[in-house]
Amino acid sequence: MNVLVIGNGGREHAILLALKKSKRVEKLYCMKGNAGTAQIAENVNVDYMNVGAVKAYVSAHPEIDYIVVAPDDPLALGLVDELEAMGKRCFGPRKNAAVIEASKAFSKNLMKKYGIPTAEAETFTDYDKALEYVRRKGAPIVLKADGLALGKGVLVCNDLKQAEEGLKEIMLDKTFGSAGNVILIEECMRGLKYTPGEEVSVLAFCDGKTIVPMITACDHKRANDGDKGLNTGGMGTFSPCPFWTKELETEVYEKIMLPTMNAMNAEGRTFKGCLYFGLMRTDKGMKVVEYNSRFGDPETQVILPMLKTDLLDIFEAVTDERLGDIKIEWETGACVCVVLASGGYPLGYRKGLEIEIGDTCGCEIVHAGTAVKDGKLVTSGGRVLGVVAKGKTVEEARKKAYKAAGNIKFENKHLRTDIGVKYREG
Repeated sequence: MNVLVIGNGGREHAILLALKKSKRVEKLYCMKGNAGTAQIAENVNVDYMNVGAVKAYVSAHPEIDYIVVAPDDPLALGLVDELEAMGKRCFGPRKNAAVIEASKAFSKNLMKKYGIPTAEAETFTDYDKALEYVRRKGAPIVLKADGLALGKGVLVCNDLKQAEEGLKEIMLDKTFGSAGNVILIEECMRGLKYTPGEEVSVLAFCDGKTIVPMITACDHKRANDGDKGLNTGGMGTFSPCPFWTKELETEVYEKIMLPTMNAMNAEGRTFKGCLYFGLMRTDKGMKVVEYNSRFGDPETQVILPMLKTDLLDIFEAVTDERLGDIKIEWETGACVCVVLASGGYPLGYRKGLEIEIGDTCGCEIVHAGTAVKDGKLVTSGGRVLGVVAKGKTVEEARKKAYKAAGNIKFENKHLRTDIGVKYREG
């Protein structure tokens, strides 16, 4: 089969690397791709946010058998609907199901309606009413832009001044553009042992009839060590989650995962694709922090390398609503991804800086913001590379990843030095 993966970041490179292992894959394509995807796939220079251009390319290339729509924006636009209407087989939810990520207000109302545990929250379109609510509730408090904001539209405010400034940024200054036209203001959940709480990402394959959780991962959203600095798309991740137990897995499956799948069915929004659950362990049990309608980035970079089952087989089983017939198996051990970013990310940063990759120490180098210019590998985005290492333990994997990271050079390289340390005892 010939498979087209839509997207151009580290997640898409990780998906392509997993698909490359399939004996059933003949040729891979990536739209638009990056310097890393170009090594294993044919990069297609088409803007995937231009639905008409995507359809025109697919029409002109009937040899493409299957399409994976990976990023949130084209899913929210309804690209899967358009491609399926052309008779193409796809992995990814339709527009009416992708709304579970595209609108935080929708997902919060869904959880309220169907009794899925989450933080208490209110939705506002009026700045003055939102400000009055924030002042009445006090801090700590969480502000969320309703729409898609590249994973950065969430502000955790520890005091009232921060909250007032954050509200102005989102609703008046439009820091996140139209994503902030509606704002969700919610309680700041607290964990059992850590502040502000123990978070875990649990991604699941879902075909509307069956939902199968993948192995767990822990993300590091903040730009700097110790979870300080601005929110980013993710500075690194590791798997498995240290505090995850069989008991928590059962609780999440029965109280969150199945009810979410059933709720979407009841709303006439059957979800078929990868459903991402951002969860927190609190003193009142596991609660949903957020949903995503696709593979997480950089969670995918530590989850898919541990997958033993053919990924294309799983994708097609989801498309055909026979996920319950597939046995999905995983490697034992751990995996760590350390993100190398451009200095200044997530705000301003330079592009076009030459990258030198030395000894990778047996790690997989996943490309995100990279390009080739004048025959040289250069930076082209905020998150540049992900260094992915496996080991028997998280500690073993992280040592390997950091050793390799030290052998990669580009000007103003920025990375966190504490990926994989979260939630360790002591």
